[in-house]
Amino acid sequence: MNQEPVQKIRVLLVDDHALFREGLARLLASEPDFEMAVPCASGEEALRVLETTEIDVILLDYDLGAETGSRFLLQAARCGFQGRVLVVTAGMGDSEVAEMLRLGVVGIFLKHNPPSLLAKAIRKVMAGEIWLDQRYLKVLLQESRASDLEGRGRKLSDREREVLRSVFQGLANKEIAVRLQVSESSVKATLQQLFFKTGVRTRSQLVRVALEKYREYL
Repeated sequence: MNQEPVQKIRVLLVDDHALFREGLARLLASEPDFEMAVPCASGEEALRVLETTEIDVILLDYDLGAETGSRFLLQAARCGFQGRVLVVTAGMGDSEVAEMLRLGVVGIFLKHNPPSLLAKAIRKVMAGEIWLDQRYLKVLLQESRASDLEGRGRKLSDREREVLRSVFQGLANKEIAVRLQVSESSVKATLQQLFFKTGVRTRSQLVRVALEKYREYL
């Protein structure tokens, strides 16, 4: 009897430490259900990979030397990445963890843990679960409570309302810029703020949230 082929999880590792990056990539490549993209040393390299390769999970170091993981997440969202991001780090402060959770990461994994546990974490987040070290659970709880409060009372600025209305009407960034008589980069910046405030990562998700929570602005 022929066995069905294993569904591969496409993984991209982004870490600026060469020894850790190359070693971990080789270890994960030995897992039968993982397909490893070429590991990247910077967010810029990773963005180039995302332009040409479908990725399911990004393993992202928070501290990338000249840049932070949060900056990369915003850039990846602009490029339309909709996969999962698992932060793999030597350690982070509560404020940094909170920032990454707000930006949509699905977990925080500490580097001192064994690679076998990381493989388990990757499979868990692909199944829709969150992976968070015990010490960071309190941050997740605080963020969840804050999100509930903000979701009920968060307001949009006049510019954000105008851009949201235009997106709902199906206008492209350039068309919105003409309508509002602003630069296209200004429209993109407002869109990123809308993504952050509503907790979404794509225009289609923004439209759905607009219908659910901001119908009075449309």
